[in-house]
Amino acid sequence: MKERCALVADDSRTENKGAFGSYAAIGDSFTEGVGDPGPDGTYVGWADRFAVLLADLMPENTFRYANLAVRGRLLDQIVEEQVPRAKELAPDLVTFCAGGNDIIRPGSDPDDVAERFERAVADLTRSVGTVMVTTGFDTRDVPVLRHLRGKIATYTAHVRAIADRHDCPVLDLWSLKSVQDRRAWDADRLHLSAEGHTRVALRAAQVLGLDVPADPDQAWPPLPPRGALEVRRDDINWAREYLVPWIGRRLRGESSGDHVAAKRPDLLPL
Repeated sequence: MKERCALVADDSRTENKGAFGSYAAIGDSFTEGVGDPGPDGTYVGWADRFAVLLADLMPENTFRYANLAVRGRLLDQIVEEQVPRAKELAPDLVTFCAGGNDIIRPGSDPDDVAERFERAVADLTRSVGTVMVTTGFDTRDVPVLRHLRGKIATYTAHVRAIADRHDCPVLDLWSLKSVQDRRAWDADRLHLSAEGHTRVALRAAQVLGLDVPADPDQAWPPLPPRGALEVRRDDINWAREYLVPWIGRRLRGESSGDHVAAKRPDLLPL
């Protein structure tokens, strides 16, 4: 994929009956954009890139965008902190991705998480024009997360059913095969890389029927094979740099999102 989706497709603004004049993203690190740092150190991510594609359909400087997502947030925190703000902003479109941090915790019940998620979706749809919900990834080939595939699949099935009941478009990440490649993931193996975020942004635009400048499921170039020793060395380095600090935060009751505020709390022009 030659261009990332800083990707304004072209300079010609097209009429589109599905165009949205304003968009607010709510969620956790995935929607904040962790794994996709911009030149100023602020994370970009799929939601920012998706906003660029939406803005390209509107007259210049008329589209407004807010990103309320904060890394590390659990579903109930997102519902308490971000959903009321999204309702207050009342944008034309909200993307709602939450529950992932709950699902990866030991002992969590995807059925219970889904029930709480649906209550929030019902609340949002009464105040917002369109609410797009997001499924989990198929983690079959994703290191660290592959052993949680059953729980993620159960939650994903719930999310699709909730979307049917509340007439919500679905950003179906389970079917996005390109993000199963390890190059779609950041070095921490928990967040997408810049290219992974780009592919999600393109898929989100497709869900709304927009023309996109590249295929999000475009095949990756072949990778040279890796030997067992190289894989083992990478696993050891990853555990030392990412896994041990993550476990330490859990034991101390800390979150990566402590003292972090939303990067775009207001609906502002891009």
